[in-house]
Amino acid sequence: MRPAKRLLALAVAASLMVTSMSACGAGGSDSTGSGAKTGSTGTSSVKQFKAFFTVAGTEINDDNEVQQKITDLIGAKCKETWLTGQSDTEAVGTMIAGGEYPDFIEGGGATNALVEAGALIELDNYIDKYPNIKNYFTQQQWDQLKAAHGGHIYYLPQFSVTHDKKTNTIHNDEAFWIQTRVLKWANYPKVTTMDQYFDLIERYLKANPTMKDGTKNIGYTTLTDGGKIFCLNNAPMFLDGYPNDGSCIVDPKTQKVIDYNTSDTAKLYFKKLNGEYKKGVVDPEAFTQKYDQYISKLSTGRVLGMIDQYWDFSSNVNASLKTQKLDEQGCEYVPLPITIKEGIHNQWHTTYSVMNVSSGVGITTSCQDVDGALKFINDLLSPEVVTLRNWGVKGVDYNEDANGMFTRTQAMRNKANDTKYKASHLCSYSYFPNYGGMLLDNKNAATPDEQISEFQSGLSQNMKDTLKAYGAKTFVDMIGDNDAPGAWYPLWTFANTLASDDPAKTASAKIDDTQHQYLPKICMASDFDSAWNSYMTAYKACKPENYFNAAQKEVTSRVNAAKKYETSSSASSK
Repeated sequence: MRPAKRLLALAVAASLMVTSMSACGAGGSDSTGSGAKTGSTGTSSVKQFKAFFTVAGTEINDDNEVQQKITDLIGAKCKETWLTGQSDTEAVGTMIAGGEYPDFIEGGGATNALVEAGALIELDNYIDKYPNIKNYFTQQQWDQLKAAHGGHIYYLPQFSVTHDKKTNTIHNDEAFWIQTRVLKWANYPKVTTMDQYFDLIERYLKANPTMKDGTKNIGYTTLTDGGKIFCLNNAPMFLDGYPNDGSCIVDPKTQKVIDYNTSDTAKLYFKKLNGEYKKGVVDPEAFTQKYDQYISKLSTGRVLGMIDQYWDFSSNVNASLKTQKLDEQGCEYVPLPITIKEGIHNQWHTTYSVMNVSSGVGITTSCQDVDGALKFINDLLSPEVVTLRNWGVKGVDYNEDANGMFTRTQAMRNKANDTKYKASHLCSYSYFPNYGGMLLDNKNAATPDEQISEFQSGLSQNMKDTLKAYGAKTFVDMIGDNDAPGAWYPLWTFANTLASDDPAKTASAKIDDTQHQYLPKICMASDFDSAWNSYMTAYKACKPENYFNAAQKEVTSRVNAAKKYETSSSASSK
């Protein structure tokens, strides 16, 4: 699924050509509003764009140093803004109602609403002009992206490309996380089942009700805020040993779609949460708190464990824990290979470099310089800019040895975790397309966290001790690695591409509403069985079969579409 090296070499050469050509043309736009504007930096004119991303993020300073270096190289910059106080659906709905958009937008779960509203430019006839973009995906991936929207391309998924090879240090996806102090206290026990996980947290909490400063510990928390309900509702899929297909399980042998929401494992899981809630282990605010409250709570170091996607909490929480020296108290999180019972092979780590056809960065109809916007993305994928985005400035943020390998001093690592430094100096353009795996030099990992030597050097002593105790060198070693189970994977990308009037979309929306309404009640109910039965009645009224029948057709379609490339691959290898 990664670009071929030959194509990448062409992309590198072409990127230099495009950059050179653009230097002559930059400044040709004088558009106003949310479209590209022409500003001035020193003696060069600069194209300025605006972007909005439907995820929480932190704005960088207007005079950010790395952003300025990138601007000097490519003649363009972008002001990025992030979701605050709304869901992605609410934010996008407001924009659609007003008919005004930034130049770039990433709509998250509301991406299809942007497509249906005609807010995104069809990119089909532009791609060939921008070699770094064209070579970003394989032909199979481009075809998958087109298939999601009737043969057209409306956006560019940002996180679906691994260059050269995967690096496997960070588990960036979902897991049961636990603080290292809990494992150390219990002398690093083997913890592989849900019951073992909660039993350990319960015993630690009883023995250690407060932190060193007297702050009360919280055993376990979760989140149901909007789309973040994945922190609560999809655990049964993983507990039964399946990878993240979203709202369903796909049997890899029969390719049959299975609804896990009503499974025996689902009932056992929610009954466990209900029991732990009654014992005071589960956070009493878990089912009402907002995302910013959740992140603030994790950042205090009080929470012993939770289920979440690593990307959903790591950037804010990890830096905060280090700044407060709470890593020295063992408040950092590691993933555990939890299943419903022993003997089940877990597949928490499977989703590396999968193609997400359901969302990405699009260019809106309000952008008055579509070619300039695409050139901006194209140039962000050039080797020099990718390194600036991911590693920062040579000699300032990292050093390079005689073999071309990057290293960082502890002072550099500390700066990279400092909130003020990140705002004033670092600029990753993190929600624009980028590479995972390796940098384009094919020597260094895409990011410091993915460079094994740098990952290990940057670990706290508590984290080093924890990994060593379990015979692991990385987070992935803690839970194991898995290949994608089949051509349909991941099926969660399917739900967001359904048309708004599709019966499957209606059923999916009703299921989502029902789970937001009932799952918190189930977890807090005095009579679990009665609450569960009420949930099942409401769930069946959503007509879930409309969704799962459509999901089954999508699995079949994706498997059949992939056969074309399997045949081509086999033939070309002979």
